[in-house]
Amino acid sequence: MRVRTFLALLLISLIAAFVIINWVPITTPTTLSLGYTDVQAPLGLVLLGLLAALALAFAAYMAFWQGSVLVETRRHTKEMQAQRALADQAEASRFTELRAAMQAEFAALADRLGKAQEALRTEMRESSNSLAATIGEIEDRLTRQGGSTGP
Repeated sequence: MRVRTFLALLLISLIAAFVIINWVPITTPTTLSLGYTDVQAPLGLVLLGLLAALALAFAAYMAFWQGSVLVETRRHTKEMQAQRALADQAEASRFTELRAAMQAEFAALADRLGKAQEALRTEMRESSNSLAATIGEIEDRLTRQGGSTGP
């Protein structure tokens, strides 16, 4: 039990014990003035009834207040869920955009790599042709020199 609940129950028990012990004086009729007239009624019961009415009014107020807090909490919970759903959608959208950007970047990189490979092949062919031509020229010169200076 909470401390507040225990204290409330203790206070109600003490009031109940006081009423039981003093029941005879509480129920003794006396003259009460209502301002414009006088009536005969037990003062203790009137005050006890006023205390009970005040306690019921307080309990009703607390129940209404707790209900309104509960409704507000549910409304906040629904708003938080809606905001969480929006955040999840935004995050998914960002991931989709990132995936598209990465795919575009990879495609551009693959294109650049393909062009670089083609340029390298072309340069290697040209170097190979140039080397073959140079070797052929050197063989020609050697053949000519070997044929002219030969035996």
